[in-house]
Amino acid sequence: MPLAATADIVGPAAARRAGCGAFNAIQLEHVHAIITGAEAAGAPVVLQLSQNAVRYHGSLAPLCAAALAAARSAEVRVAVHLDHVESPELVRAAVELGCGSVMFDASALPYLENVSATRKVVEYCHGAGVWVEAELGEIGGKDGVHAPGARTDPAEAAEFVAATGVDALAVAVGSSHAMVTRDAVLDFELIARLRETVPVPLVLHGSSGVPDESLRMAVRAGMTKINIATQLNKEFTAGVRERLEREPKAVDPRKYLGAGRDRVTAEVTRLLGALDAGG
Repeated sequence: MPLAATADIVGPAAARRAGCGAFNAIQLEHVHAIITGAEAAGAPVVLQLSQNAVRYHGSLAPLCAAALAAARSAEVRVAVHLDHVESPELVRAAVELGCGSVMFDASALPYLENVSATRKVVEYCHGAGVWVEAELGEIGGKDGVHAPGARTDPAEAAEFVAATGVDALAVAVGSSHAMVTRDAVLDFELIARLRETVPVPLVLHGSSGVPDESLRMAVRAGMTKINIATQLNKEFTAGVRERLEREPKAVDPRKYLGAGRDRVTAEVTRLLGALDAGG
């Protein structure tokens, strides 16, 4: 199937008030599991590569090329997205490699500097036909957008979108990155107000810490793109650990990495079903 555009996955999901699953890959086992899980669910998916994953591999090109090739051979629509990029140079590298969307993160900067930096990235990306997500932090950039207790102001969010021209906006509504427990408490009233005020799809980061029912409620309230990373890593690690505990003398990585991959595949399928991400 041809490589999907992120806009063609997120846009229709927003129109029908459904969730869109966006899952982060660290290595090829994640890439395979995310796509296989989406195929089992019969749902489109956004496959994400973060700046941290790029740093882990030493460069973007090898993992990105593999992700793009896997996406093109998938039986469902798969978009490849560069996540949490703070470097404009890395944005350009992703565009040149063929990524259809990027999430540019200047949320640690003061508001006006965030606007300026994000607008420049949007102008470059839109010139290349690339979709852009951004993140709005607290005024002054204190602690970042998903620090505990941080909340996005709807009026400021609408102003930010108008000033930058972004295609989607990550907002702070109670979730937090890298949570290993699923007990985050979301502000559904704020999500609804943001949906009414902000003219682009809303993105929930830190979704790994949110229970399934709260994810469904967040989608009904107005969230569209649901980013999940840590939950998949938990499943992957659990699968590897269980296999090695059962077979402590195993030395073939395919045996234990495959066990982790299978756990991630099942979790992606389950989460896409919870989000009503089919379509």
